[in-house]
Amino acid sequence: MVNYKDIGLVNSKKLFAAAVKGGFAIPAYNFNNLEQLQAIVLGCVESDSPVILQVSKGAREYANQTLLRYMAEGAVAMAREMGSKIPIVLHLDHGNSFELCKSCIETGFSSVMLDGSHLSFDENIALTKKVVEYAHDHDVTVEGELGVLAGIEDEVSAEHSSYTKPEEVEEFVGRTGVDSLAISIGTSHGAYKFKLKPGESVPPLRFDILTEVEKRIPGFAIVLHGASSVMPKYVEIINAYGGKLDGAVGIPEEQLRKAAASAVCKINIDSDGRLAVTAKIREVLTKNPGEFDPRKYLGPARDMLKELIIHKNQNVLGSAGHGKNLG
Repeated sequence: MVNYKDIGLVNSKKLFAAAVKGGFAIPAYNFNNLEQLQAIVLGCVESDSPVILQVSKGAREYANQTLLRYMAEGAVAMAREMGSKIPIVLHLDHGNSFELCKSCIETGFSSVMLDGSHLSFDENIALTKKVVEYAHDHDVTVEGELGVLAGIEDEVSAEHSSYTKPEEVEEFVGRTGVDSLAISIGTSHGAYKFKLKPGESVPPLRFDILTEVEKRIPGFAIVLHGASSVMPKYVEIINAYGGKLDGAVGIPEEQLRKAAASAVCKINIDSDGRLAVTAKIREVLTKNPGEFDPRKYLGPARDMLKELIIHKNQNVLGSAGHGKNLG
């Protein structure tokens, strides 16, 4: 068994407590390859932000679980060699079984999510509690989920969303013992979060639900999934260089900043990172059709993603500058 502490990772408990108290959110960035991981670490070191490195079930299979462990260890070492002590969490995103969560814990993850939102309320509680009991025995933190987000991202897919019911959160948290809770207040997975007609604006997040949840479980760590803004500049670059992302739209950044200033202490960002990487790769290869050195297009893509990370930490999540205080 690999203990995450031996890799230099931390769990999320201390980070969430500080975020709730300080009115900011810890960034949770998904990665699938070396360049994405480099960009996340570089961006968070340069902005002095704590960070949660997120890996989905599909990404873990893609990267290989053994290699992934050493990538996480390398990420910590890379930050330390740069003179930074930012805390780094390795988190399983949307775990769908006890067996998967157990395997991740045994291979160095410091945090796991059990997404039982597709189950009945009681089934969700039972499965989440089972994961919590095993994880807490190994000092690993657990995220649960109530409510269903629409959209498609990686292997997570749902045609329809259902808002979290505030009256259920106290019972869920109390019976499961989770450390954080992902709720549904209008965010959505993927790059097409809303179907808007001409002239329509993105509907606001349901802050009334968030406020009621906060009243019922004051000080508890709340998580937002599907929180990419689908930044227009990346969509425009993709479309300008041969892509086709008509109608792609996400969550306005000002709404995310408002959420981060309240009970939301972890915000997941995946699609924005994918868009930034794809935009730069398309641009480079279109301008240089004879290029075949991956470093020549993955390197610039990494740099563009790093810029995105710094922007999000400084201007959206408010996490920049907090790394040294939590490391």
